[in-house]
Amino acid sequence: MKQFTVRTGARTEMIDITHHVRSLLRESGIRKGVCYVFVPHTTAAVTINENADPAVPQDILMELGKIVPLTDRYRHTEGNSDAHIKASLLGASEVVCVEDGELVLGTWQSVFFCEFDGPRTRKVMVKFIQG
Repeated sequence: MKQFTVRTGARTEMIDITHHVRSLLRESGIRKGVCYVFVPHTTAAVTINENADPAVPQDILMELGKIVPLTDRYRHTEGNSDAHIKASLLGASEVVCVEDGELVLGTWQSVFFCEFDGPRTRKVMVKFIQG
């Protein structure tokens, strides 16, 4: 398993990490198989979505903020219950197929690290399975 760090600069943000994952794929030499991307955090997530228009991640964060507001009648006392819920909704991992040494992503797709309790320094773990 390989890993890299992501430094976030805001409480909530989505950071395109596709280039990091592609770089690790090239280093691995894997030509065909599966790529697992995992974030070992309870207030962060990973997702795949559009990379062409920066308004898309902004819209996703805006709508998540409406669905799960920063403050509510949460019982968790650390002040980051919304971050835990948002991370659960998006999930801690993504799976991407690998063909001909490339990630199989759609034209507009990228892998995003999603921060919900930043700014922080976070880990992203990547595992390739040849097959």
